[in-house]
Amino acid sequence: MSRIFKYSDSNKRYHAYDYYNRKKYGKRMFKLPISISVTCPNRDGTKGIGGCDFCSANGSGNGLNFLSVREQIAYQRKILEDKGRVGGYIAYFQSFTNTYGDIEYLRKSYLEAIECGVEGVIIATRADSIDGGVIDVLCDIDKRTELIVELGLESVHDKTLCDINRGETYGEFLSGYSMIKAKNIKTGVHIIYSLPYETYDDMFETAKEVARLSPDFLKIHALHILKGTRLAKRYEEERFPLLSREEYVSLVADTLEILPDTTVIERLTGDGARGEVIAPLWTTDKLKNLNGIDKELVRRESYQGKYYRRDE
Repeated sequence: MSRIFKYSDSNKRYHAYDYYNRKKYGKRMFKLPISISVTCPNRDGTKGIGGCDFCSANGSGNGLNFLSVREQIAYQRKILEDKGRVGGYIAYFQSFTNTYGDIEYLRKSYLEAIECGVEGVIIATRADSIDGGVIDVLCDIDKRTELIVELGLESVHDKTLCDINRGETYGEFLSGYSMIKAKNIKTGVHIIYSLPYETYDDMFETAKEVARLSPDFLKIHALHILKGTRLAKRYEEERFPLLSREEYVSLVADTLEILPDTTVIERLTGDGARGEVIAPLWTTDKLKNLNGIDKELVRRESYQGKYYRRDE
């Protein structure tokens, strides 16, 4: 089979994260989710209370923050090794806002992960929690290991961000994003499709803005409504429309076509636990969703970056 897309050695027609890791590290890499004692400015009253409407009580974390960073890494490595999964490890500071809090505590947490022998660090955060002190720490970590700072964007539309209690504007996102990029630190962006009442045009406008920003990494997933969230209560009352699998697959293909081919696609589908997702239930079938995207790109005879224009 001839290669259709230059950043692929398989049937993938986009710049897959697995491909990136194998080319960079020469082996399979495993993310180890790390939870530390941080909260979020949209939870503690600084920007808001309760967090974003879609966010669960544990802030997408693993609930292991009662263990030290070192203990969490050892625990998760043992699980993987017991299953015979061999490769390298990346510490993923995942839950809540991981640049928000005492700066020395944050620095100590990142360094503790590096000291455990991980080969990379990913720090998930909000762009409005990036300032000069944080940048100094990130620059130090970036000198020591492969660092990716992952910023939640979700949508470029301030009306939507306000509607979901995001507590952050697109302008604030751009400010934090620019600070990180100015230091040549690898940056990831996370967006969500099918937020309440967004149209196709709204979502594709987010895609076009992301293409213009040209992030190093990108995560996309369809909104999944989780039990116990404010969004779950709202959905029960309003039954706002959600994308079907077919609509989502088509929109993701549209998005990939206009992205730069250098942007690494970390994720194209969400990982909501089957027992926790209220709707749409199709989001829980990760393999079927990914296969659908692959088939759609083949059907179109297309690939990531086909319609990318640097000046857009």
